[in-house]
Amino acid sequence: MPSMTRPPLAENRSMAILNAAKAGGYAVPGMCCYNIESIIATVKAAEAARSPAMVLLFPWAIEYAGDALVKAAAEAAHSASVPVSLHLDHCQTPELVRRAADIPDAFDSIMCDMSHYEKEENLALTKELSVYCHERGIASEAEPGRIEGGEDGVAETADLEGVLTTPEQAEEFVATGIDMLAPAFGNVHGEYGPRGIQLEYERLQSINDAVGDRVRLVLHGADPFDLDIFTKCMKAGVTKVNINKGMNNHYARVQEEMQGKPLTSVIEAGTNAMQKAIEQYMHWLGSAGKA
Repeated sequence: MPSMTRPPLAENRSMAILNAAKAGGYAVPGMCCYNIESIIATVKAAEAARSPAMVLLFPWAIEYAGDALVKAAAEAAHSASVPVSLHLDHCQTPELVRRAADIPDAFDSIMCDMSHYEKEENLALTKELSVYCHERGIASEAEPGRIEGGEDGVAETADLEGVLTTPEQAEEFVATGIDMLAPAFGNVHGEYGPRGIQLEYERLQSINDAVGDRVRLVLHGADPFDLDIFTKCMKAGVTKVNINKGMNNHYARVQEEMQGKPLTSVIEAGTNAMQKAIEQYMHWLGSAGKA
C-alpha cells in the first residue's frame, strides 16, 4: 500500500465537501485555476464568504510546472480556515492520472477522463484508475457520454443524442467505483454558440434518480449560466459546479485595464477581481455561509 499523507478515503476532503452540499441542498464551486493568483482568489473568496470550495487544476499545470504549482495549490487549499480541496480536472491519460495521484499529499480528487476511448476501454480504464486513486485516499470523477466543446461549442446535431448521458450509462460508470459523475445533458465545454443553452433537466433528474444516492453529480460547462439555471441544476442533484471563464476573464480584463502599472498592483487587482466573481458564484450556488 502506498504511503498515505492525506486523510484516508473515508475522510476525503472533496467528498466531505460534496456530501455536505448534497445534505444541505446547495452546490460548491470548482474553480478552474491556471496560476497562483486564481488559487489565492479561490481561497480568499471561500474564507470571505465562509464557503467550502474546490481548487481545480488541469494536467497543464503539471506539464508546465512539474509538482510546483500543484504543491502551492495544495498548501493554499489545505491551510484555509474553511474546507477547500484540490481536484485535478480532465486528466486524460492513465499515465498522468497515476503521476498526479503519486504527488504526496496533493490532490484530494482526480477526474479520470477516459471519454475519448471506446466505451469498453473507457469503463475498464476508469475502474482501474479509480482503484489506483482510492488506494491513495483520492476520490475519482468520470464523464459518461461526451460533453462537447469545439469552435462553435456544439456537436453535429445528428450526433447530439449519442453523446448525452443515459441513466443506464450512469449506472455502468457508478459500477467502476467512481465517486463523482459529470453527466452530459446538453451542457458543453467552452462557447455555447448559435444553438444557445439547451439543457435537458429531465435527463439530469433521471440520472440523479438512478445514481444520485451513490455518486455526487458534477456540472461542467457552466460559465454562461445564471442563477435560474444553477437553481434548476441543483434541484436535479448537482453538488459541484466547474467554473472557468467566469473567473479567469476578470483577470484578463484587469491585466488589459492596468497595462504598464507596477506588476504587484496588477496581480493584486486581478486577484481581487477574481475573488469578487467567485463570491458571486458562492451566493448563487448557496454555499456561502455554509462553512
